[in-house]
Amino acid sequence: MDDRRPNPDDLLASAQSQAEEAQRGKLKIFFGFCAGVGKTYAMLNSARRSLREGLDVVAGIVETHGRAETEALLTGMTILPRRKLEHKGAQLTEFELDAALARKPALILVDELAHANAPGSRHAKRWQDVMELLHEGINVYTTLNVQHLDSLNDVVSRITGVTVRETVPDAVLDEANEVEVVDIPVNELIDRMREGKVYMGQQAERAMGNFFRPGNLIALRELALRRTADRVDAQMRDYRSRSGINDTWPVAERILVCVGPSPFSAGLVRSTCRLASQLNAEWIAAFVETPSFSTQPEAVRERVFATLRLARQLGGEVATLPGSHAAEALVQYARARNVSRIVVGKHKGAPWKLLLRGSLMNALIERSGGIHIDVLSGDPGETINKRDLPSPPAAAPWRDFTLAALIVAGCTVAALILRPALAATNLAMIYLLGTVLAAMRLGRGGSILAALLGVAAFDFFCVPPYLTFAVRDYEYLITFGAMLVVALVISTAVFAARRQAQTAAQREARTNALYQLTRSLTGESRQFKAASVAAETASEVFQIPVVILLPDDRGEIGFRKRTSIVLPMPSSEEGIARWVFDHRERAGKGTATLPGATALYLPLRGASRTVGVMAAVPDGDGLFAPEQYDLLEMFAGQAALAIERAQATAAANEAELRAQSEQLKNSLLSAVSHDLRTPLTSITGAATTLMVQEGKLDSQTRHELLEGIAAESARLARLVNNLLDMTRLESGAVELNRDWHPLEEIVGAALRHQEQFLRERPVEVRIPADLPLIRVDDVLLDQMFLNLIENACKYTPPNVGIEIAAHVAREHIVIEFADRGPGFSPGEEETVFEKFARGSVRTARGAGLGLTICRAIVEAHGGTIHATNRPAGGALLTIRLPLDPHAPALAQTRDESDSRTAPN
Repeated sequence: MDDRRPNPDDLLASAQSQAEEAQRGKLKIFFGFCAGVGKTYAMLNSARRSLREGLDVVAGIVETHGRAETEALLTGMTILPRRKLEHKGAQLTEFELDAALARKPALILVDELAHANAPGSRHAKRWQDVMELLHEGINVYTTLNVQHLDSLNDVVSRITGVTVRETVPDAVLDEANEVEVVDIPVNELIDRMREGKVYMGQQAERAMGNFFRPGNLIALRELALRRTADRVDAQMRDYRSRSGINDTWPVAERILVCVGPSPFSAGLVRSTCRLASQLNAEWIAAFVETPSFSTQPEAVRERVFATLRLARQLGGEVATLPGSHAAEALVQYARARNVSRIVVGKHKGAPWKLLLRGSLMNALIERSGGIHIDVLSGDPGETINKRDLPSPPAAAPWRDFTLAALIVAGCTVAALILRPALAATNLAMIYLLGTVLAAMRLGRGGSILAALLGVAAFDFFCVPPYLTFAVRDYEYLITFGAMLVVALVISTAVFAARRQAQTAAQREARTNALYQLTRSLTGESRQFKAASVAAETASEVFQIPVVILLPDDRGEIGFRKRTSIVLPMPSSEEGIARWVFDHRERAGKGTATLPGATALYLPLRGASRTVGVMAAVPDGDGLFAPEQYDLLEMFAGQAALAIERAQATAAANEAELRAQSEQLKNSLLSAVSHDLRTPLTSITGAATTLMVQEGKLDSQTRHELLEGIAAESARLARLVNNLLDMTRLESGAVELNRDWHPLEEIVGAALRHQEQFLRERPVEVRIPADLPLIRVDDVLLDQMFLNLIENACKYTPPNVGIEIAAHVAREHIVIEFADRGPGFSPGEEETVFEKFARGSVRTARGAGLGLTICRAIVEAHGGTIHATNRPAGGALLTIRLPLDPHAPALAQTRDESDSRTAPN
């Protein structure tokens, strides 16, 4: 069979991925190590080449920073107009996403991928705009610096001392169809800086003294090149997988060292670490967990775990591979990871074992193909006693031997019963069934003993002459041999299958644990709750105390803010938790840093910073096995992601609240400043005229000026009262003074109060005489009608009439307030009730609180208010107030009112 054939599952996944990619736009990123290397210039040059080839190219947003040579490349190119926004009094311009989607060019240029959009934009980050463009099938060229990658944010901060706030998820770079590295020597970049081609004047000097120091630039350049190399390596592995190429392509050194139960493995790991350092190569310590490993003595298992911990401490990657054949699993993994060298230890066992069992070294050489096999002695650097060498598994317990004998005895009884009716060869099947039963229930020793005893019992009881080991027909010797081989093969195969099932169950348990954690954390938006869920799940899975420590309000870690009331480790270890949090490295039990600690401390590393520390306390003096350690780290990673997601959600909500508060404040200032300034100006002007020209004004002019002062003062009073009413209503400080009132009296009082606005307007009131009384706060309802009347007068022409009608509809009294003005613009029917919202008639004055107060008053009475347009034109406000079925009769209430007001 050809081993080079691609995996069918991989082919199917690749086909599905290609189908999705065909519908999606292509993304090309011009990637550099810092500003000034020429990313935008390179992007524009590439775009101009596409333009000359007849492609529809549009410049969505390009930041030229005033560089003439860059601006020249935009000549003749379609440029989208930018969207203008106002934020904190400043005019901002942003990429116009909707215009780009409507234009839908073949290629669009979107500069500065990591840019944070201004508040009020559809997406918070520009890279999200780009994702939407790609989803719509538009190809995108963009630019990105290495310091803006999420995964490198903390590294860049340590190198430069500057924390970059605008970041892009690494997945965006990884999923790009093409990445072009724009690179220039550091000295050339500094020369460009001095010439003013990056920043101007003093800004350039400050930059060269801070972020743009030569050491910083060299480190950033190396980060950019390494990150690009990692991406290329991942692409190569993906291509080899899709193409079914199993041969290693030694484009870069990657070393795999084989770890086993031998005490020489520790020395082999150290030698591999030195070799990798000399070759400047990545290295991996791999251990194949065969089904037999679970039956090894605890000392042998602990030796393997200690070797893997050593490899991790020395900076290597650790991999535990499942498999029944070590060499096959190692070579398969090495090809998948494009390993160039496999390091294996020299066989140090007895020669006869090498002949019987073979060696891992020979098996690897036979299967390695183009992979180099390095055979090292693996000197551990210390004296090795015989007791340290791998020992065979302990002998099967006597219980297994006894049960094996009983199983054979039972088979013998069955064979004796059936002996008169069956041939001897058929009776052998009974003993083979007994061997299978022993292999399923007992250990390896017990199943082998059952096979041997079964052959002996078959000879003694079932083959003539009976009750003796002698045979008449020597052909039975072949039967005995074949029966023994079959029995041993069956027992070995069944025992191996049993161990594989146990190993699979262990792996399934690990998978279920991760699934349980992921499911528990899904949708959890509170930081402390997410940490508590992760700690509780880890405690249940590992059956040990697990605590997650979170930073306090000052950003300091300690034992004060933790997920468990009980502290399972001594308070003296608080300093270890701080060290782990500050250095983002593990410490404590089983590590090279403070191994004498009670607990193992793992940092919860987020994308940009450490969000907490996980402390796990193993039972007694035990250490974590590598698979447990890996699972704990996975738990820590998932917990970190959940906590960071909760923090991001909280930050987003807080930012949204701040933005809303800022918007409300700006709206209030905009509305109130105008509405305060206008009447104050009128009052000041009239008062000044009266004061300066006191003796020159006739009585009529003085009266008009005084009326103007009174009117503008009343207007100011209404504005202030509206603001105060809105504050009281929103805070819930208003207590309704309910009583029974006729609606027509409340409406009549409001109309009388607004006579000055209604002099030239016809008002039609249609309220049935038998309309039930309503139990309301008449002062607040009067205020509602005052606001409705004033609002109608503001937004309708002078001679347009107002209609007020009421009727009963089931359990409600419905009040309709209508006019014949321009009505509401599309979409205004709901927004007119929001604070500081104004209608489309911009000449109308007011703070935009009138209808907001109306809605608050109606809702305080348990009713609703809705705005619609009348079919023949005009606005209609429909108010529904609950109707009390026990309302008194109208005449009775009036009689009571007359008796209260009559003179004695």
